[in-house]
Amino acid sequence: MKTPYFFILSIILFMGCNHTNQQYRPESHPSPKPHPSPSHVQRVDTAGLMILYPDFTSIDLVCDTIPSKNDQNVILFAEAAYTGELLDVFKHLNIAGDHVSSGKRYKGYHCSRNTGAFVYSAGKWQFCGAGYSAAMDQAAQHGGCAFAQELMIHDGAILPTGRADGDKNQFRALCNHGGRLCIIETDGVVLFGDFKQTLLRIGVTDAIYLDMGAGWNHAWYRDGDHVVELHPKGHDYCTNWITFYH
Repeated sequence: MKTPYFFILSIILFMGCNHTNQQYRPESHPSPKPHPSPSHVQRVDTAGLMILYPDFTSIDLVCDTIPSKNDQNVILFAEAAYTGELLDVFKHLNIAGDHVSSGKRYKGYHCSRNTGAFVYSAGKWQFCGAGYSAAMDQAAQHGGCAFAQELMIHDGAILPTGRADGDKNQFRALCNHGGRLCIIETDGVVLFGDFKQTLLRIGVTDAIYLDMGAGWNHAWYRDGDHVVELHPKGHDYCTNWITFYH
């Protein structure tokens, strides 16, 4: 009677061990999934606005050649200063107002709508009212950038602009929102006066207009490994772009 008993016990132990090995086979573990690339642009949609906060290491006013989607360092760009004429050959004089690109100051055409400027110098940015020439010189000395445009809001107050409040369009501006530099665009056609009031209501303390309109509104930002195009490229006459780099 002992032999059958030990034989049956051996079979039970063998089967139990075999079942355990099947449970913990290494190949049964799922392969780790790759992590998506981090996004360097935070997008917030609120109050009829799209707000883009770039996490940038540098800014430049790129002129002549549009930033490429193949340049992985570019995370956001948009047309900045106005362009005067539809020219097949690029000229700095065709950009509205003096400007600084890659640390060099250039002469632009006189534009009465330019009431202020955005300046990036030595890793710091600022919005300047009238009399911004000295700030542009400083930007050039420190390898920075600058452009002039319609200053809509400065130090928390709405300023008079050449563009009428009753003008209707889809608008875009470079803004200081809670100490963060961002690009804000309306999600549709609105009154210009309403755009300024909405910016003020959400807490924007400085805002300078960015060129818009059909053909001038081309812009995109990088969301991880993907490029999100805000508006498609319409023509080859754009001359300058405020560009953020990671």
